This record gives sequence, structure tokens and C-alpha cells, in this order.
Amino acid sequence: MAETLITIRGARTGDANAIAAVHDAAWLDAYRGIIPGRELDKMVARRGPAWWLKAIRNGSRLSVLDFDDRISGYTSYGRNRVPALPYRGEIFELYLAPEYQGMGFGRRLFQAARKDLGEHGYETCLVWALADNERATSFYLRLGGRIVRRAEERFGQEMRGRIAFGFD
Repeated sequence: MAETLITIRGARTGDANAIAAVHDAAWLDAYRGIIPGRELDKMVARRGPAWWLKAIRNGSRLSVLDFDDRISGYTSYGRNRVPALPYRGEIFELYLAPEYQGMGFGRRLFQAARKDLGEHGYETCLVWALADNERATSFYLRLGGRIVRRAEERFGQEMRGRIAFGFD
């Protein structure tokens, strides 16, 4: 019988290349057709391995999902960036490589981030998602998120709706 080890752990400097690869694949998969092509390409290009290495070295809360010795997803989180909303923490990003979606790994990453936030005094949290990203919005609703705010975000010359999901 073969066993596959799945771990969620803090990102290490040697993870920067793998995180960048997951980021690129996940963003292109999630946002193609939602974010205008040229803007999406620019956003993906800005987040190469050097960007992730700097984030890790600067102590960003960044966790990775390690599936059979391969980084398959990541999440970043910390203090809520919108003080007007009554949530202490925020999950900034949660992404899986496309081939690992739909297997429960996103839920595991979410729960691990919530646990770490709670251990650092952030008992409540929120997550933003683009309104047109049905996969993400349905995911956060299934996890028990409540829609607590709607906003707009500019991508080049176009605007897209964003939704904040609150978790108590």
C-alpha cells in the first residue's frame, strides 16, 4: 500500500520557486476571462520567485500545502487590512495548483490559516474574492462565510466587483 504525505507548514526560503509556480498556474486558471488579459499577465509577472522569497524573508504569514513532497498550494494571511470591518484577521490569498483543486485541500489550507490566526489573537477573519470567480465565492459560502461587504476593483480600464466574506 502506498502512502502519500500531506502537510501544511510555514513557507521556507527554498519554497519560493514552487510557490511562484503555483501562483502563476492558479491565477491564470482562476482569472482568465475575469481579469482583462493584459492586466492579468502583468499581475502574474510581478509575483515571481524573488517576490515570494522577499515575502518569506520579511516574515509574512505564508503557509504551503506539501503533497507528496511537492508544494501544491499556499495561503497568506494576517491582520485585517480594512479596519472599518469588524474582523480581526484576513486571509489574503488561498490558491491551489489547478490539478489539486476539488480534493479538499483548499478546506485544509483555510482551516490551518484560521487556526494560526486564532492562535495569534485574530479570532474572526474575512476573505475577499472577485464576484465573478464563482469557484471561489461558492467555496467561501460552503465554508460558512457571510457576505459582509461589496466593493469594486480596477483592472486597467475595467472595474470588477469584489465580495468580502466574514467568518466568526
